[in-house]
Amino acid sequence: MSKTAQPTLAGLKRHERRRKQRELREQQKRQSRQYPPTFTLPNRKSDLKTVEEEKETIQLTTENTLSVYRQLLPSLLQKLSRIPDPRNPKKTKHKMAVMMLYGLLTFVFQIPSRRKTNQEMTTPQLLANLQAVFPELTEMPHQDTLCRLLEKMDVDQIETSYNDMLRRLIRKKTFKSLLHNNRYLVAVDGTQKYIMDECWDERYLRRKIRDKDGNFKYQYYAYALEAVLLFSNGMVLPLMSVFLENTPELEKIENDEEWKQDCELKAFHRLAKRLKRQFPKLPLTLLLDGLYANGPVMEVCRRNKWKFMIVLKDGSLPSVWQEVKGLMRLDSKGEYRHERTWRGRCQTFKWVNEIEYDYGVGKHRKRIIVHVVICDESWEEIDQNAQVVIKTARHAWILSDPIERENVHEYCNLGARKRWLHENNILKEKHQGYHYEHIFSHDWNAMRGYHYLMHIARMLNEMVLHSIYLTEQVKTVGIQSFIKKNHIVMIHRELDTERLRRLLESPGQLRLVHEDNWKTSRSVA
Repeated sequence: MSKTAQPTLAGLKRHERRRKQRELREQQKRQSRQYPPTFTLPNRKSDLKTVEEEKETIQLTTENTLSVYRQLLPSLLQKLSRIPDPRNPKKTKHKMAVMMLYGLLTFVFQIPSRRKTNQEMTTPQLLANLQAVFPELTEMPHQDTLCRLLEKMDVDQIETSYNDMLRRLIRKKTFKSLLHNNRYLVAVDGTQKYIMDECWDERYLRRKIRDKDGNFKYQYYAYALEAVLLFSNGMVLPLMSVFLENTPELEKIENDEEWKQDCELKAFHRLAKRLKRQFPKLPLTLLLDGLYANGPVMEVCRRNKWKFMIVLKDGSLPSVWQEVKGLMRLDSKGEYRHERTWRGRCQTFKWVNEIEYDYGVGKHRKRIIVHVVICDESWEEIDQNAQVVIKTARHAWILSDPIERENVHEYCNLGARKRWLHENNILKEKHQGYHYEHIFSHDWNAMRGYHYLMHIARMLNEMVLHSIYLTEQVKTVGIQSFIKKNHIVMIHRELDTERLRRLLESPGQLRLVHEDNWKTSRSVA
């Protein structure tokens, strides 16, 4: 029985709307306003013809994946093994390095819970495959053992060890060709981790909500400020996390009017101190949303010799907006104006440099010089009625560097707009396999420990997905399917362990794809 085409909200059939969209794209192509191609998984049958060919492809893909792990994990596990072990040495069965590797693989394979991990990561086949590359794995521990360890150990050293690994990669110039103006782009944003009805630790944040009966009750939640590294090929690597937490002194306050919890701005200043301490000489450019458009944040960036690109909302910094609008009206010759087409969008940039912004009160009043750029853009789309409509948008940023006609595209389109990668990164960690919002433990210390292990696993998978030896395979099956297939192969497939052991002798080179359009290009090798 044939299926009829599904109508849209306005009664237009789907295939008709797609035809209109194709016609619009062809018209834009003739006008040199073509949108960049989108990544779509191929809808075709497998290219593999024989069982032997399939086995060889799986073996080679697994070898290339484990090769990336072998280049990153040995030095990291060595640092993790030096973390003081709070367990009784006479009763310790699994070494610290084994426990940390077990926790990392939980998130590398994107297993959703501790119970599921016990079921899937303790099979003989998985252990045999992993032992070929990680001979220190003699037996898989239980998840409860890992949880008890994370409750007692200094979990901050997990993130410190991870930052040491990043510093080693930076020294080796692994990311040199992926930088923006020879600087590392760091996006900072906060997000909620999970919510609870009971207070398991006084450091969890709380808020008042209404229950089903309309009565007020407290809801408790974990909230983290995340900093990530953004690269020109679309790769996003977790950098550092700061958890918002309440102090015991605040917990004793019963008057809600006096209650002031930890917030993102307070956490940002703690994050800035840690970033400067861990990476004192690293050239950073911070990408921040409108919450951080204030004098103290910009002063911290200046003092640390960081550049910044901050979203400037309409209601933020009224004195700056007043000067910007006044000076733009005086630009009758268009000297501080630039028009261009980018990714099918007609853009008009206007900017004002050397704006004096005063903040603070009395003797603490300070002045800082900033620069503002506004981007008005428009583009064509097909609406539900198959009509071509014009869409518009406006973006504004406050920058640490002056804007010129020659660098406005590089700063705005290739720099400031990269912040959306961090927003996508948060969505991926929450909804695409990393179970960011799952409560692996209510204990505050163990919760943070699992969080840091998840971020290291996220970094390992990002390096695998952007390895030049694996990008063609990723383009064929898709990102999530690639990680899932790797999980299934390691647990259920009998691999040639002798070939895997050779990776211990020569793990190869860590080479990353450089193109930002590698998903849609024909070949990146």
